[in-house]
Amino acid sequence: VFTADIIRNIGKPIQFSRILCSFSLDYDNIENQLFLEEERRMSYLGFRCLEISRWVVCGWIGFLTGLIACFIDIAVEELAGFKYQVVKENIEKFTEVGGLSISLLLWAVLNAAIVMVGAIIVAYFEPIAAGSGIPQIKCYLNGIKIPRVVRLKTLVVKVCGVICSVVGGLAVGKEGPMIHSGAVVAAGVSQGRSTSLKKDFKIFEYFRRDTEKRDFVSAGAAAGVSAAFGAPVGGVLFSLEEGASFWNQMLTWRIFFASMISTFTLNFFLSIYHKNTGDLSSPGLINFGRFEGDSVAYNLYEIPLFILMGAIGGLLGALFNILNYWLTIFRIRYVHRPCLQVMEAMLVAAVTATVSFTMIYFSNDCQPLGPEHAEEYPLQLFCADGEYNSMATAFFNTPERSVRSLFHNQAGTYNPLTLGLFTLTYFFLACWTYGLAVSAGVFIPSLLIGAAWGRLFGILLAYITPNSAAKWADPGKYALIGAAAQLGGIVRMTLSLTVIMVEATGNVTYGFPIMLVLMTAKIVGDYIVEGLYDIHIKLQSVPFLHWEAPATSHWLTAREVMSSPVTCLNRIEKVGTIVDTLSNTSTKHNGFPVVVQPAKLCGLILRSQLIVLLKHKVFVELARSRLTHRKLQLKDFRDAYPRFPPIQSIHVSQDERECMMDLTEFMNPTPYTVPQETSLPRVFKLFRALGLRHLVVVDDENRVVGLVTRKDLARYHLGKHGLEELQLAQT
Repeated sequence: VFTADIIRNIGKPIQFSRILCSFSLDYDNIENQLFLEEERRMSYLGFRCLEISRWVVCGWIGFLTGLIACFIDIAVEELAGFKYQVVKENIEKFTEVGGLSISLLLWAVLNAAIVMVGAIIVAYFEPIAAGSGIPQIKCYLNGIKIPRVVRLKTLVVKVCGVICSVVGGLAVGKEGPMIHSGAVVAAGVSQGRSTSLKKDFKIFEYFRRDTEKRDFVSAGAAAGVSAAFGAPVGGVLFSLEEGASFWNQMLTWRIFFASMISTFTLNFFLSIYHKNTGDLSSPGLINFGRFEGDSVAYNLYEIPLFILMGAIGGLLGALFNILNYWLTIFRIRYVHRPCLQVMEAMLVAAVTATVSFTMIYFSNDCQPLGPEHAEEYPLQLFCADGEYNSMATAFFNTPERSVRSLFHNQAGTYNPLTLGLFTLTYFFLACWTYGLAVSAGVFIPSLLIGAAWGRLFGILLAYITPNSAAKWADPGKYALIGAAAQLGGIVRMTLSLTVIMVEATGNVTYGFPIMLVLMTAKIVGDYIVEGLYDIHIKLQSVPFLHWEAPATSHWLTAREVMSSPVTCLNRIEKVGTIVDTLSNTSTKHNGFPVVVQPAKLCGLILRSQLIVLLKHKVFVELARSRLTHRKLQLKDFRDAYPRFPPIQSIHVSQDERECMMDLTEFMNPTPYTVPQETSLPRVFKLFRALGLRHLVVVDDENRVVGLVTRKDLARYHLGKHGLEELQLAQT
């Protein structure tokens, strides 16, 4: 969606007007006469029925998200199990007779072929399905309408793509894309129809507006987190911390309900699949296992060590983000064609298999084979009978199983060299992989990298202090802390990630250490560079509004920020003027102040509303001559939502251009306005907290002098030193 615009602007200042400025969401209800009449006609029972409908929709969101997660998990387990079994048998065969290069070739070809399928469907059919989708959902909840982000086609490609990515052996996880999948499910179910399939079920019509849809998408994102990690509370906090621009108590309960249903649905159907019907003890796509007994104990003297691990996680996370930032810029400039994107994904898959095989081949870390390895794919290779190659446990497995083995395998299972080499290679493989044209998440690779160096940290503590080695008897504890530190250093989540980790491990004992390392990782990482999701949002040139205005922005007022002159419409306007205004390709404005002479504000009307009015020929002359079939209703606007037709598709004859259109009934007569001297932080708070799309700037006599849009605010939200640079440039 964004590549062509960015490439054309390489080396030039970013023009927000060319990239996404016309794609914003209307989170402020249009309280025109039609809306107010409908609300006044509705009885108390009607409002109660609407509230029940919201709960029903949230229940369906949770149920369907859980089913999708179940399908992904079963598909990955079956396909990955088959692939690893074939490669394992081939390796065992050629270990005895020689010719392991054939096994390497088989592994690389299988990986490349599977990833090729996932990359093709993403690159050629739905590019917006690439990556985890979390940055796109953050933008959507922030008020930015990214094209095709919540379409049914996107969901299908996302699900199939993430299965291919994980089975293809890439350094990715399937948990991140579940958040995007849940959001798409929510956007579809809440509308009671599918615009892609052209099927309207005539239900939930009241929810066909951006305000309601946003709340349900928040619930879908939370249900996705809940299904991925078995963390309903973590899902709610994720929506609050990372996404939602609006929050209230009832929304919290509905989102929690959707998360709860999602976890239960996934857990129930997986129990059937594992032939343990009714056993609901291991929810979530990833099961970290239970930390019990002596492994959960920690002491006061370990707190400084946890803080140190948090700082290491912040530094490594910042390095990861910086490397991925420059790699993404390289991709934007040189790897923008679909064929090149597919070839790059296949190359990464083949290189990942080659590096993994090489590391396993040259490793002499042999460990006794125990019953705990029954669920893994242990490789003997050159080890003695009854032993397995420890490096293969990390590389020759799905990432989720590798994380679990690093958390729970006994002390002595890995030697320091194995963990060090694995951390180094997997770090760069994961960094290279994130940003490919495949559906993939960064959660599990981050946890795996952190678990590896965290376990290494615990082992080195025992080496450094041999006389008190019993203190550091369980390296799995440090693997968990390292995993949290690494993930926090990359994505910079604190509150939600703490609860997710606590819920996924099933033990609250590590709550405080996890909070500590996440806070430390965020502080250290933020001092160097932004989080990974924020970096990718900026690279897409999206006018994303953060929680607060820039710290040094009080010197700016609405007068300096606003766009002017403003294209205004009269309350009773000529149809030809409206058509010409909407057809003006140089502006493509979405909101128009409605004025009475001389330029005094009396309302605001949106482009989408004007298009519906033109489509239904709501002209004064036709109304007087009684040629209109019926009075326009709010249902007509909801039926056109969200894909309003372009102005070019509406035919207006020359005679109709001379007609007049009365906007009184359809405009919002009470838009939010600010005086010219309002400070930028105050404008920013209004815009961000209320989810506005347009903010009218007026003078002392209520005359329109300008209009503040998301594009205008985003221009001034330039980062750490952006405002100082802007001041210098203006001087």
